[in-house]
Amino acid sequence: MLLSPEIIIGQTAGASLERGVTLRFEDLLLVVIGISWFAKNAIHKELGLLLKTPLNLAILFYVLVCLVSTGLGILGGRVSPKTGAFFVLKYIEYFVVFFMMVNHVKNTDQIKRFIFCLFLTCLITSIIGILQIPSGERVSAPFEGQTREPNTFGGYLLFIGAVAAGVLVKVDDKRTKQLLVLLLICIIPPFLFTQSRSSFLALIPACLVIGSMVRRRVVIIGLILMFFLISPLFLPTSVKNRILHTFTQPERPGQLKVGTLRLDTSTSARLASWNEVLKDWPRYPLFGYGITGYKFVDAQYPRVLVETGLIGFMTFIYLLYSILKLAIKNIRSVKSPYFRGLGIGFLAGYTGLLFHSLAANTFIIVRIMEPFWFFVGIIAVLPALEQQSLTQSQVNQSRPNPAAV
Repeated sequence: MLLSPEIIIGQTAGASLERGVTLRFEDLLLVVIGISWFAKNAIHKELGLLLKTPLNLAILFYVLVCLVSTGLGILGGRVSPKTGAFFVLKYIEYFVVFFMMVNHVKNTDQIKRFIFCLFLTCLITSIIGILQIPSGERVSAPFEGQTREPNTFGGYLLFIGAVAAGVLVKVDDKRTKQLLVLLLICIIPPFLFTQSRSSFLALIPACLVIGSMVRRRVVIIGLILMFFLISPLFLPTSVKNRILHTFTQPERPGQLKVGTLRLDTSTSARLASWNEVLKDWPRYPLFGYGITGYKFVDAQYPRVLVETGLIGFMTFIYLLYSILKLAIKNIRSVKSPYFRGLGIGFLAGYTGLLFHSLAANTFIIVRIMEPFWFFVGIIAVLPALEQQSLTQSQVNQSRPNPAAV
């Protein structure tokens, strides 16, 4: 997913999209997989079109609200039909990734192969990121063209890094531990040099979640907090300057003050956008302005509120809650250290993304959401597949040995 080139195939109207309509390789791949799934169901009707999961209802509600709010926005002249349709289809594509995952995976060996490929992709993109560091510019993901998005890359590295760390603290296999340590070592430099302050902020709760779910949690959490306190002593100068820039930028128009602190223009603009959303949202309180019907807002929660209204915001929160509930439930259900670590890492990464989205449109960003929903699919089917694997193993052990007979 992160190694997929983008092709700009057209331009769209509206402030929400400046890069035009982009087509990626996995978009085509998902179409092929989707068609194959419909064909398979046409032949084997007993399979069922979509596997029943605890997220189906929440996803359905959110998609319906997006369609209704955008349709109303088009009728009201607030949304360009082409732009609105493109964005809604992109949102639906993330859920297609989820359903393709839960409907195609058949055993735990497949899951381990998928996880290996996801980690390998992250390793490759991290190495590409490391090679960008000497340029002096902020590190971003490959194949992004002229519009670089370091904040996006930071969110992606945070999420995959958290999953890897979760597996690391639980898995027993020595070789697996060594490979995960290598991956995390490669993730850290490009993560720091994205200079993404929202990613740095999100790292704290992600680490605390992992610390709270291991043995001697009080000691581990204390060490994590101490690490963050002393981190300015060994962080690269450019990273420290980026963080301090929030409060030390020379005085400029548009800066906000919080007490005696003067915030930089970027942070001020985000906070101001929250205020503007709260002022403008009551004009269309229930279904909002429609997807892309409002000006660009670089924060997930106010954007959902203003674009889809109170109903859309409530369904979005319900979807986030459903994912959290599913993750916690399934972590308790799995027995394998590897899969338990995978669940803990996912929960940590998900918590980090919830904080990351305070200053970014995290839950609609392609390079974060495609891997995220792929992992959600894995977490959704993990307990059932693990139980299936254990049952099959017991059956095999109970069968008589032909050689002995």
